[in-house]
Amino acid sequence: MESYTVGFWLYSNGGGEEIERQLINKLQERDIAVVTGLNLAHAVAKEGVIVCHDVVMEELDLFLSYNAGKQTPYQMYLYQTLNESIPLINNYDAFALTEDKFRTAHKLNRAGIATPEYRLCNRDSICSLKNTLREWGGRVVYKPTDGWGGVGIVKIENERALDMLLPFLGQADIRHFYVERFINYDNTDYRVDIVDGEVVGCYGRKAPQDDWKTNITSGGSVIRREPDDDVIDLALRAAKVTGLEIAGVDLLYDLEHEQYVVLEVNGIPAFATPEQQKMGLDFNDRKVEKIAQLIDSKVRKTNEREAA
Repeated sequence: MESYTVGFWLYSNGGGEEIERQLINKLQERDIAVVTGLNLAHAVAKEGVIVCHDVVMEELDLFLSYNAGKQTPYQMYLYQTLNESIPLINNYDAFALTEDKFRTAHKLNRAGIATPEYRLCNRDSICSLKNTLREWGGRVVYKPTDGWGGVGIVKIENERALDMLLPFLGQADIRHFYVERFINYDNTDYRVDIVDGEVVGCYGRKAPQDDWKTNITSGGSVIRREPDDDVIDLALRAAKVTGLEIAGVDLLYDLEHEQYVVLEVNGIPAFATPEQQKMGLDFNDRKVEKIAQLIDSKVRKTNEREAA
């Protein structure tokens, strides 16, 4: 009989169903039962509890949410509330931090970790934005602070391009402008997967010939990469600063300053798809095992504290 019960909401495409099955098997070996399909979009909060598909979420020993493409403000609101009652992976504070590109870059810089140079400007401070464009010689990338997968990212190379973008930004519900200085790089990056402070895998992405974005959703392609010690050290430090238990750290090499920089830290880094596994990305088993160990450790520590 299982000693603990945890809840899952995992993505199902790109091999996600097989990953979920493997995780369930690993946890059952540890006497941990799993309730799947707990999408907080379908949950209702009432009388001190959050109920999702007849499951009282606060009665779970832990909840793992792992579906990058379908997060909504409602889910995040309940996720934050649930974080006050049971352990979550990732914990809400770390996940919310890394969903915000500015806050992540700011915290990493405060910790001495190199990122692209950035500016956050008030939406009414167009002069400040134009001054930044001039100061950086037209090498500016506009990013929504809460976007993912390269959506909404625009390279701005002159004031005319900025003037064309401003009407769109003015119509959108944008509270501020976040821009980064464009980094001269070889159009490839590194993605380092980390679970509980340990590197479990690394690969790279390459931008298409007619673009500079490496994101898969923007047309980038996966490539095999072997990280050196500098890449591993920087990725581990970045994950630790954010507080994520599961992290995917994106890095690239700044050719101008001859150093690696952290581009983003992701709270829901994808597993290798079946197609990517065929090309040699073989980290899924290690990642599954490490996540199972992490869940086991967290539920048992929580139970021990409550019993003390």
